Amino acid sequence: MKVAFVTPELQTLVRRTQLAELSEYLPKTLQQLGVDVRVFLPLTRDVETEKLTGLKDITRVRVPDVDRNTDFTILRGKLGELPIYLVDHPEFFRNRHPYGDENGPYTDNWRRYAAFTRAVLNAFDSIPFSPDIIHGVDWTTGLFPIIQQLEYAQKQGHGAAKAGTYFGIHNLAIQGSFERDILPKVGLPHRLFQAVGGFELGGKVNFLKAGAEFATIIGTHSPTQAARVQELDRGDGLEETFQRRTKELVGVLSGIDYRAWNPETDPLLAHNFSANDQDLSGKRKCKAALQASLRLDNGPRTPLLTIIGRFDSDSGFDILAEALTPMLERNIELVLMGPGQVEIIERLRTVEETFTGRCRLIEGYNVKTAHTLLAGADMLLLPSHYHSSNTLCAIGMRYGAVPIVYTNSGLEDTVINVIDNEKTGTGFHFGHYTSTSLLEGIDIARALYKKAADWKLLTLRALQEDFSWQESGRSYIKAYRRVTRRVRSKRA
Repeated sequence: MKVAFVTPELQTLVRRTQLAELSEYLPKTLQQLGVDVRVFLPLTRDVETEKLTGLKDITRVRVPDVDRNTDFTILRGKLGELPIYLVDHPEFFRNRHPYGDENGPYTDNWRRYAAFTRAVLNAFDSIPFSPDIIHGVDWTTGLFPIIQQLEYAQKQGHGAAKAGTYFGIHNLAIQGSFERDILPKVGLPHRLFQAVGGFELGGKVNFLKAGAEFATIIGTHSPTQAARVQELDRGDGLEETFQRRTKELVGVLSGIDYRAWNPETDPLLAHNFSANDQDLSGKRKCKAALQASLRLDNGPRTPLLTIIGRFDSDSGFDILAEALTPMLERNIELVLMGPGQVEIIERLRTVEETFTGRCRLIEGYNVKTAHTLLAGADMLLLPSHYHSSNTLCAIGMRYGAVPIVYTNSGLEDTVINVIDNEKTGTGFHFGHYTSTSLLEGIDIARALYKKAADWKLLTLRALQEDFSWQESGRSYIKAYRRVTRRVRSKRA
């Protein structure tokens, strides 16, 4: 099986969201399982090319762009044993970030990713590489299914001609929505600007909807989420599409790399620990070390809660902002890590100064710091109304940070609610997407935390959960086989 994995992010090279983790670990796992997988991503200014070996220009491709043609350079290197193809364009990507900057998304994102789509599809022919599956993720890759069908499927002998498409939706809230007048500029037919069976949503061209309408198989990040997005007001406007394509809709849980995330051997931790440490003394020492390094009040019986992620409404900051002060007025310590707009960071700095010794902000994301945060935290708060994957939650559990999640966030398959399952629960759900409900969830967790023996058992259950990439990879291969069967049946 040959798979072209297309993504704007890759954990080791460029990370803007949690998508970066899936985009790296899944291809690595597929390769271990015998799949010929190659990763394609734009060469943005963030990409740390020095981490690739053997990087070199291998070909150039010319694609239509608005009212002219434009050239892309394709570079090939390796990340370990994983083949990486960087798609380079000086105007569209080289000096810009994947999505936008401090002023928001780039206004020409429609143009950038339409041209990128054709550059990758053209490159298959000149590399050469003839994938059975093109696996794209989120809106930036949403045009692959339709452009492959309209422009390449009939090109006999072309590298992109026989491919089926798997479109993974990891962030349903960000859809890539643009004005209708881009259609002739990106070469999409007006006849498909329609709500049913087309890429129109709310009077605009919607890249995410294009992927969901035209992909051979559509993927979400969990079986429960695959069912939920078909419900009223749960599919962010795409409910009808998901209902109509329910037979092509699957849900696959992400895994975590236990070699990179293993508290038993993690060299970044002050003390190592595992689910076999029944007294959890190693985790308690990690907590004390974290409190000392961040100059937090050193209270072993004060619950330490961490939040890791971008500070915006998509990540739950809209309800978190309302809850911060009352949260810190309770007997807890809070550590936040992530990027955000200047005014939000300034607001968080004010909260940090108000609650000296109880609150710390770490601006930006640092993977090494994430290891120590999760090892030292008692709880991991994931307030978002929708999670693009279960990766951070699963990693938190692996490090004994008990998760607190919104009930309908898509993490229901990952976190068993203690409130409903006292003996088997692994975390807490809060039932409504409001700051009040979030605080209620934290209060329930705090109440159990005061019962030391019960909290220890809960933490040990979280530590014992198994979310290996091997199992996830095998599930993806099953989904890919559905793609190839459907492609063959259409040709028959």
